[in-house]
Amino acid sequence: MKKFIITLIILFFAMASASAQKWALGTNILDWMYFGTINAEASVAVQRHLTVNAEVLYNPWTFNKADPSVMITQKQATAQLGLRYWPWTVYSGWWFGGGIQYEQYNCSSIFTRKKNGNRTEEGDAFGAGLKFGYTLMLHKHLNLEVSAGFWGGISLYTTYSCPKCGRIVASGTKGFIMPNDIAVSLVWIF
Repeated sequence: MKKFIITLIILFFAMASASAQKWALGTNILDWMYFGTINAEASVAVQRHLTVNAEVLYNPWTFNKADPSVMITQKQATAQLGLRYWPWTVYSGWWFGGGIQYEQYNCSSIFTRKKNGNRTEEGDAFGAGLKFGYTLMLHKHLNLEVSAGFWGGISLYTTYSCPKCGRIVASGTKGFIMPNDIAVSLVWIF
């Protein structure tokens, strides 16, 4: 994971030139509300209609640890690298993009409890996705961004019968397609 993130950072800075109104740094408010997921996205304009974006998400929290029957875990460490095309100009109006993503996860939540009991799944997911959105300029240096997308790929997973017992129920490789990057973000433009 560290090598992947370092590679993303090097690629990001290699494509960038430091000048006014070319850089942006944002955070997704909805991710913060979703079990306190820490997140940040940085982007750089490489031409009038194109930006390179790098995003990281991190959630180390476990809720209700004392009672495994109601324990909720949405742990993740995610890194994304992508491109966005802006038909009008960067950091304003409609855009669409795509990219690659890696995610290390551990999930035991209220969303899977009815279907699977209190099972926990952990693993690594690799894939690519598409997303689109709209950016509203609130101020010269502040934007509000709304976006949605999906990603698909392969997950190497292990499923446990409960969060603490460690009894393996299933493991293997599976393909997936799922929603991703549902966001309402505040973005600061440099």
